[in-house]
Amino acid sequence: MFWRYGILTLILFLYLLITNRLCFPEWRITIPNMLVGLLAHGVWLTGVLFSLNLGVPAGIVALITALQPMATGAFSGLTTGEQTSRHQWTGLTIAFAGVALTILARMDFSDLGTSGAYLIPFVSVAAMTSANLIEREMEIAEHWRLLPMDQTLFLQSLATFMVFILPAVFFEDLKTQWKPPFILTLMWLIVPVSIGAYASMWKLLERMEANRFAAFFYFSPPVTMLMAWVAFGDTLLLTDLGGLTIVFTGVIFTQKHSFKRAGKD
Repeated sequence: MFWRYGILTLILFLYLLITNRLCFPEWRITIPNMLVGLLAHGVWLTGVLFSLNLGVPAGIVALITALQPMATGAFSGLTTGEQTSRHQWTGLTIAFAGVALTILARMDFSDLGTSGAYLIPFVSVAAMTSANLIEREMEIAEHWRLLPMDQTLFLQSLATFMVFILPAVFFEDLKTQWKPPFILTLMWLIVPVSIGAYASMWKLLERMEANRFAAFFYFSPPVTMLMAWVAFGDTLLLTDLGGLTIVFTGVIFTQKHSFKRAGKD
């Protein structure tokens, strides 16, 4: 995380400097943008990676984090004024039941440490939901806080990098094995993911209401479960498949109503 966001910050800094676009706005603009980055990059990814490190299967992590866009759509009415219908609340409840089934079937209640690991991804869900709602609120009601995409990503990356400096120095002593697999993975995380994927995400959120934007995230759990089974040998339980089915039922219930309403608009 330290090297990823350190290099990303440097790349964006040099780009903005060369194009004569480097600037540091007043704190009322800088702080919200950096907060969104810290939540969406730092807290979100830390929760995901920490839970994986504690042994939570990648598919389960994906299943839990898939609640994030639904939570964004459900709570958007409280912050952005984009109201959430009864159909959407029903869909959210159904999907949560599917996640609960999957988690409860895997939790070892005799080992609180192991059980607690399954709760960590919910921190990531709360962080990304908060980031999306803050960003969407700025898009709707606080345009003066918005910055061009390259400057936004720079501030978000800088905030995340600053948070990881102390842990990297005092807990890991900056120990790094600069081998080809690590370098290639780092480059993949920096360019296609941190720049490409996050820029696309903020652009979509800029153009869509939160409920419609959420639909694109629901491809994550099945693809992640399949890839984890192929690449890491993760075991697929019947409760995993059952929970995934219930989640998609809730997703379809919610999104079908969202798209129908969008079509009428």
